[in-house]
Amino acid sequence: MQRLMHCSIMDLKLVVAIADAGNMTKGGAACFLAPSTASLRVKHLEQVIGTKLFKREARGVSPTRAGQIMVDHCRRCLSELDEMHANLVPFSEDVHAQVAIYASSSAIASFLPGDLQRFLKAHPRARITLEEHVSRDILVAVVEGRADIGILTHAEPHPELVYFPYKEDEIVLLVASSEPWEEREPASFVDCLRFPFVSQQNGSAIHSFLLAKASELGKRVDVRIQVAGFAAVASMVRSGPAWLSFRVPPWPRSIAQSSGWSHSRIHGRQEH
Repeated sequence: MQRLMHCSIMDLKLVVAIADAGNMTKGGAACFLAPSTASLRVKHLEQVIGTKLFKREARGVSPTRAGQIMVDHCRRCLSELDEMHANLVPFSEDVHAQVAIYASSSAIASFLPGDLQRFLKAHPRARITLEEHVSRDILVAVVEGRADIGILTHAEPHPELVYFPYKEDEIVLLVASSEPWEEREPASFVDCLRFPFVSQQNGSAIHSFLLAKASELGKRVDVRIQVAGFAAVASMVRSGPAWLSFRVPPWPRSIAQSSGWSHSRIHGRQEH
């Protein structure tokens, strides 16, 4: 019969502290334990597991293979406990509602800051957890109950979900100022497809939207580079290797203050 492992939160903290310090005494001190107490706790864990967690070296100790696995699990356990504490604290402070929102990067950059500010001002006892995810992960999180609300690019109907229109944002073309481009607005999406693109990662709202629209026209998007985040996309475009379709306004402040590129509207809107 497999032996059940029993350990306290202090044991988890001690294992991590010893691994980080590379020293049994220093690790114990970080947990406010005497060296003998720390050593006894580690020996007890090793007896329960049936293998050594740390090996002695000239300048201290280091985790064995089994020890490293335990250290990794201890870190995750402690992180989960911290997250649990953070999520429960508001309920002890007379919080009336806690809402988990998963949203796309464009929604977070463009629309949510102002809307959430007004909501929290009107509902001071509410607390919001906001996480950035790609649209497909947002959909799954809402279905599984990990998110109360999902803000994503319009997706196919799902039997377990109800969709409400939220915002509509424009698509613009971002291009290195060193590249030749005719100054006209709005630009044609078909014309843009003649050039290579810098795009966000697979599954992101803008990437999926562009591929779908190009497919409707019987075309394909030549994605030269894929990166994560608006700032990285703008930086790659500024270096001049490709073109980019982008979604605004408003521009994130860090991007709006950069130089070396210009933009033009293209035909197309996207709903959230």
